[in-house]
Formats: sequence, structure tokens, C-alpha cells
Amino acid sequence: MYNYRTNPQITHNGPMQVIVIEPFVYEALRSLIGKRAVLDTTRGSVSGMVVDAKLDHVVIQEHDSTFFVRLSEIVWIMPES
Repeated sequence: MYNYRTNPQITHNGPMQVIVIEPFVYEALRSLIGKRAVLDTTRGSVSGMVVDAKLDHVVIQEHDSTFFVRLSEIVWIMPES
């Protein structure tokens, strides 16, 4: 019989985490990399240069500040002209 090794860092009795992927929001943000945009979130607006977009968050740079915004918190996106 083969004994499978278990990872002691993984808890098997904790709550299951579900990640919701927003494919259209992700693609819209990917098309804005290198451009300025305004994001309205559930916590307020963030504006700046879209530096990177991942499946769960976007990176916005404004002057010396960097913002990591979860895609699930975005209400709308508007490119700046």
C-alpha cells in the first residue's frame, strides 16, 4: 500500500474558500495596462496608471502610491482621456 504524504500546512477542517473570477473585468483591465483609469470601488474611487492586472486584483500607481484593488470590489471602470 502506498502512503500519501500530507502537507501539514493545509487545514482540512477549516472553511472552504471560494474565489470568484470576473473574466470581463479582468480583460478590460488588461487592455488598460500602461494607461490611466478611474476605478470606482465599494470603498471609493481610485485613479492612476494601471500597472498590472491579475485574476483577483489590479495594481494602480499614482505618484508615489501603489494601490492593490480586488476585482470583486470594483463597481465600474473608466479610462481617462
